[in-house]
Amino acid sequence: MALGCYSMSNSYGTRSDAESVQVIRRAVDQGIILIDTADYYGWGHNEQLVASALQGQRQDVLISSKFGYVRADDRNLGICGDPAYVKKACEASLRRLGMDHIDLYFQHRLDSNVPIEDTVGAMADLVREGKVRYLGLCEISEKTLRRACSVHPIIAVQAEYSLWTRDVEERMLDVYGELGVTLMAFAPLGRGMLTGRLRGLDQLESKDVRRHFPRFSAENFPKNVALVDRLGAIASELGCSTSQLALAWLYNRDARTIAICGCDTLHFLAENLGALKIRLAGEMIAQIGEMFAPGNVSGDRYNAALMKMLDK
Repeated sequence: MALGCYSMSNSYGTRSDAESVQVIRRAVDQGIILIDTADYYGWGHNEQLVASALQGQRQDVLISSKFGYVRADDRNLGICGDPAYVKKACEASLRRLGMDHIDLYFQHRLDSNVPIEDTVGAMADLVREGKVRYLGLCEISEKTLRRACSVHPIIAVQAEYSLWTRDVEERMLDVYGELGVTLMAFAPLGRGMLTGRLRGLDQLESKDVRRHFPRFSAENFPKNVALVDRLGAIASELGCSTSQLALAWLYNRDARTIAICGCDTLHFLAENLGALKIRLAGEMIAQIGEMFAPGNVSGDRYNAALMKMLDK
C-alpha cells in the first residue's frame, strides 16, 4: 500500500492541511514507506504539504512524484513532455519538496507531440545527475512502454485499476509481468464510490472534480450505487467494510500490485490499512470480479477531454 495524496489538495472538495499532515505522519508510523504526490495536485500545494509533513523523516520513505500536466488556460489542461520542460519541472518539484532527489519520477500523461524516447531520455538524464532514482510512466500503452524501456528501465506504471476499472486486465498485466514493471494502481476505491459511503450527489461539493466524471452523472450515479450496495452486502457477511473488501480483492488478486490508497482522514487511513489483513478465497475473488465485470459499471471513468489524454 502506498499513500496517495491527491485528495489532500482539495480535488474532492475542501480538506484540512493540518489533518492531512497528521495522516501522512501516521501512515509513515504505521509502516507505509511510499508516498505519492505530483506537481499537478493543487499546482504545487501537495508537494509542499508532503514536505512539511515529512520533516525529519525523509530517510524513512520513498517519494513518488509526477510531471506533465500544464495549464492550457483557466478551464483546460495541457500536457508537456518536452525534454527542457521535464528538467524544469523536476527542479521545481525538488524545490517544493525540499529534497535533493525524487525516488520515483513519473510522466503523468503521454505528450503525443513529443516522441517518448525524447521524454524518457530527459528523465534518464535526471537519473544520471542524481536528481531522480527510478523512472515510471502513467496510463501508457504497450507500444509506448516498450519504446520507453528501450531508452531506460521503467520500473513502475501508474494505471487506474479497481473493481470498477479493469482495463489493464485485457493485456497490460501480462506486459508488466514480462517487462518486470510494477503496477501502481491508482483510484483503487473508485474515487470513493467503492467505500459505499457515497449515497447522493449532494455529498459532493460544487468544486469536486468527480462532478465532471460520467460515472458520477445524475443518470449513472444511482446505478453505480446499487452495484456497490451488492458489494456492501458481501462485506457485511465477511465482517469488514465495503472499502476494505474492495481493496482486499485487489491485493488478493495480484500480490505484486501496489495500491495507491488516497485518504485524508485518520479514520480512512486505519480502515485502508485493515484491508491488508483480509484473505479471500479464489471463489470469492471470482464472484466479486464477475459482479463488477466490464459493462456492469455505468459510464466512462473520465469525461471526453480527459479520455483523449489516455495513451491507448
